[in-house]
Amino acid sequence: MSRPREFDVDRALYQFMEVFWTKGFKSTSFEDLTRTTRIKKQSLYCVFEDKRALFLKALALYREQSVSVLEELASQEEVSPLKKLEAIRDAALCQGNETIRRGCFMVNSVLEFGTNDEEVTREIEMMFANVEQILEKIIRSGQEQRFIMTRYTSKELAAYLNNALLGAKIMERSGASREQIDAVLRTSFAMLES
Repeated sequence: MSRPREFDVDRALYQFMEVFWTKGFKSTSFEDLTRTTRIKKQSLYCVFEDKRALFLKALALYREQSVSVLEELASQEEVSPLKKLEAIRDAALCQGNETIRRGCFMVNSVLEFGTNDEEVTREIEMMFANVEQILEKIIRSGQEQRFIMTRYTSKELAAYLNNALLGAKIMERSGASREQIDAVLRTSFAMLES
């Protein structure tokens, strides 16, 4: 008869995400994970195959949480498309703690892995595609209401904004000030207005 699990998997996964997000995959040891969660190594191995499996689950959790926040902002009733885009821009700026310059977990993972790990790449591509779809829907609505320029397609503008958001996260990770990041994002988002 197997012993019952002695820890909350969801809570532990959130803690793993925080550690990996801050330190990266390669710099995170199993000791870091067990110390943070206070879960014994053997208990972790009963639920998760290895450190890489933990990392992939943490990436998926980050993607789900991030996309959920954006979907909630995009679905606000009676809010103009421009205000929705402003809310997304502001949410991107507010994620980071000034004392911990972590950037975006997905961007950090791209920089760490490149395209060397197929499963990590798939998770990252899914995140970026989800964000672009949300942005495109808002932009298309803004174009229909003549708030957003139509010189470029909603798909092109969504890719542009997604790239600006990713660039802002790289700036954050590299130590740029909040004012510098804000200026870049404000300019990028303002360029869409018709």
